[in-house]
Amino acid sequence: MNVATLSDIENSITQLSLSEQLRLMEYLARRIRQQTSRSQDEIEDGLAAMANDPHIQKEIKQINEEFAVTEMDGLETA
Repeated sequence: MNVATLSDIENSITQLSLSEQLRLMEYLARRIRQQTSRSQDEIEDGLAAMANDPHIQKEIKQINEEFAVTEMDGLETA
């Protein structure tokens, strides 16, 4: 969005009453929360799909096998 458009929006907002400005801010806050929530859900869905992917599971198993010797060297902190 360019500076001129933002300036026009700011000018329009200043012409609103305080109650209208508050209503606009509440609307924007709700919309941002919904978009953030949706993005988080998409990330979690992607991670779940990866965790259930047989190819990913095979890779993880191979990595774990490769590092099994290292885990047995006594340096593990858990």
